[in-house]
Amino acid sequence: MPLCEYISCVDTAWLRMDRPNNLMQIVGVLMFDGQLDEAHLRGNLLHTIALKPRFRQRACAEGSGYVWRDDPDFDLDQHLKRVILPGQAGQNELERLVADFASTPLNHQRPLWEMHLVDTALGGQALVMRFHHAMGDGFSLIRAMLTMMDDKPGVAMRPLPEQEEEHAHDHSGSRLLKMGLKLTGNLWARYLDVISHPGKAVDYLKTGTDVASELCHIATLPDDSNTRFKGEIGSTKRVAWSEQIPLPDVKAVGQVLGCSVNDLLLAAATGAFRGYLEEKGDEVDGIDIRSLVPVNMRGPDDSGKLGNRFGLVALDLPVEVENPLQRLYTVRERMLALKNSCQPAVVLTLLEAIGLAPKTVQQQVVDLLSSKASMVITNVPGPQQELYLAGARLRQPLFWVPQAGDIGVGVSILSYAGKVQIGLITDKKRVPDPERIVSRFVQEFEQLLLLVLMEPVDLLRAPDELERYLQLQI
Repeated sequence: MPLCEYISCVDTAWLRMDRPNNLMQIVGVLMFDGQLDEAHLRGNLLHTIALKPRFRQRACAEGSGYVWRDDPDFDLDQHLKRVILPGQAGQNELERLVADFASTPLNHQRPLWEMHLVDTALGGQALVMRFHHAMGDGFSLIRAMLTMMDDKPGVAMRPLPEQEEEHAHDHSGSRLLKMGLKLTGNLWARYLDVISHPGKAVDYLKTGTDVASELCHIATLPDDSNTRFKGEIGSTKRVAWSEQIPLPDVKAVGQVLGCSVNDLLLAAATGAFRGYLEEKGDEVDGIDIRSLVPVNMRGPDDSGKLGNRFGLVALDLPVEVENPLQRLYTVRERMLALKNSCQPAVVLTLLEAIGLAPKTVQQQVVDLLSSKASMVITNVPGPQQELYLAGARLRQPLFWVPQAGDIGVGVSILSYAGKVQIGLITDKKRVPDPERIVSRFVQEFEQLLLLVLMEPVDLLRAPDELERYLQLQI
């Protein structure tokens, strides 16, 4: 009997969030050394499909909602294809191919994913993948992709397992109920009321409840600075990726400076955006660029099922800060403040609620949220051991996140096998040359690394001395 399951409210929200100028697709590239054995690749992919039923299911409207329903005409050949790059088949050609896929809608009459095997001149083949965000978030999709990978070369094809059901009805609601953060009808009414009448936020804040406060805070956030990253967007995308940075170096610098790996990478990205604005002759003094940062809401006992279970925090990137060390500590302070809030859980609950609301209401809420930010930045930790697929070593994985509403910039940070890099997707009208930004990412980190190598550790760890040091440098 064909499998059928209701699509969760959160996944429904992502399913309905598609727009011609911003498709809700997660696009990834796996770069390999050498050639993949295609029969082996198909066998391992069929293994993953059997484990994860959503890969053979369509999103079908039913009543007032949607269900995942088995596609009776499922054909792997419609989802795994070969592509021949033009010209030199180098990085530029591959970037253009990825950008074209990010700008092209998936066929909603089939399961919402595709993979394309590409011959390149980059030392081996690449597997270009795209998934609709309704299938799952980056955390769950990476775990799904790991089911077709091997930890050593030459492993035999996996046998097809018995098909397992993945139920979506318990994805987000149960966890939020346990946390006491259910978005009641009263709170939902308050949120919509604040959107229409911002002055009422003060009255609602007097209730003193964390959830109500966060809802009002999100609804009344001022717009961030007006830069070239913000404004009307088109339907054509551009992508680029940086060189890789050794992850042990990032951890060592963070240990000396008392910052997390995430703080360091966000600070390096902030410096790259500042440098790009300066290169274009734009103003950087007094500039803050707000980014929406996904926060994984899965617990340690999560079974790895597909679906979306993440919240968002609104982080203002201190582009105006010139000194790289001071910029790093500003990022750290802001991230610490966000980690101590319940904003991620509230946003996840909000996504669940708009999945139940009429589509017009959902669009209004998405427009409001997207108007408050200029970009999305996500950091997903990947596997730290080397992996293989169909006999070829995975050299570098990359992915790019979608941007909701009129947000035109997406930053994706991914670590793998002791290295980390940044991927950037932009709207062509806003940023036609994202390679000019990612090329600065490594330079920004190397500035912090050089500072650690040159300055005494005691100076860097002493707050009073550090403040005087920063003032001298500025």
